[in-house]
Amino acid sequence: MASPLRKLRARILKAGFRAHAELYERSDGRLGAWAGLPTLLLTVTGRKTGVARSTPLVYFEDGGRYVVVGSDGAARNDPQWWKNLQVDPRATVRVGRDKFPVTASLATGDERARLWERGGEVNPMWKRYQTRTPRELPVVIFTRGAG
Repeated sequence: MASPLRKLRARILKAGFRAHAELYERSDGRLGAWAGLPTLLLTVTGRKTGVARSTPLVYFEDGGRYVVVGSDGAARNDPQWWKNLQVDPRATVRVGRDKFPVTASLATGDERARLWERGGEVNPMWKRYQTRTPRELPVVIFTRGAG
């Protein structure tokens, strides 16, 4: 069971992410970078609710694809957006003012290792988060076009 402090931290982070997503959308993608890091806005459909929800995520590009890491701040469980994408890999991504459909896939093996190293250069916090949780952080690739 999570401690009261952990629950409070989760609520604060969730509210912050909601506000960030709202600012990103309302500014038509003009405002959205997080602490100077490249940030996209991912919109997925809830696997239980069917409600579309948006989450800002730090990303990097790899050969025309967009790559994110499901760190969720070193939480013990995978982020909800990744759990939703495992059920339905179709989503929408906004990068700045450009909004487009994507299909998500999990990087594995050598590709994951290569992308993990690149991602650690873009956002060193990902490697730090990995040391704080027993789960392997998912490296997720978004390819333009819904499959």
